[in-house]
Amino acid sequence: MTHYFISDLHLDAQHPKMSNGFFGFVKNLQESGSAKAESLYILGDFFETWVGDDYQDSLSEQIKCSLKELSDSGVAVYFMHGNRDFLMGEQFANQCGGTLLDEDTIITVGNDRALLMHGDSLCTRDIEYMKARQLLRNPLWQADFLSKPMDARVAFAAQARSESQSSQQMKANDIMDVTQADVDSEMTKAGVVRLIHGHTHRPNTHSWEFNGEARERIVLGDWSDSKGWMIRWEAGELPSLESFEF
Repeated sequence: MTHYFISDLHLDAQHPKMSNGFFGFVKNLQESGSAKAESLYILGDFFETWVGDDYQDSLSEQIKCSLKELSDSGVAVYFMHGNRDFLMGEQFANQCGGTLLDEDTIITVGNDRALLMHGDSLCTRDIEYMKARQLLRNPLWQADFLSKPMDARVAFAAQARSESQSSQQMKANDIMDVTQADVDSEMTKAGVVRLIHGHTHRPNTHSWEFNGEARERIVLGDWSDSKGWMIRWEAGELPSLESFEF
């Protein structure tokens, strides 16, 4: 039985090729045969924006149906909030037949354990973003935002996205990557030697030693109109970071 991990698809109606690539990926998991998928973990930024579970369009409805079919076939589906879809709630997860995970989640695969994160909370050198994150993750702010009319929420999300893109162009690349000291702190706190996350769009497998302990950090890549990224992990084997065309 194999566990799959993806993140940073940033799905929206403007990128139908990417959406179709995702639907094909899900179909392949359903038809995986002897390499049957046991679970699919979606580690944040599944959507480009998410303004509440009451938002509906044809793409979100297709996604719900696709993931519900996957869940009904026996594959467990898990969601984690990203910095784009942190308003995703239990209602959406339930409609997909899935489960919404805590921000930091420890899983066990065979005899191995790993810490799962989206990854944005590790980018602590980006002080501007961390301040915004503190506000946006505040339950009071979220409740107030979700009480607003849908058109106001959609307009806010579009403006926030535009401002974020402008801000990123002005920042040095290194401050938008994870801070190693925080990586080690979170892994020590969780008692793990392996961390899986997305967010930075810098797919790679990093290995190092910390206090004499071998550690590993696997970073998922972001999807495009022709390529996706995943981690494939089977009990007793090492997790494998892979890209694939569609």
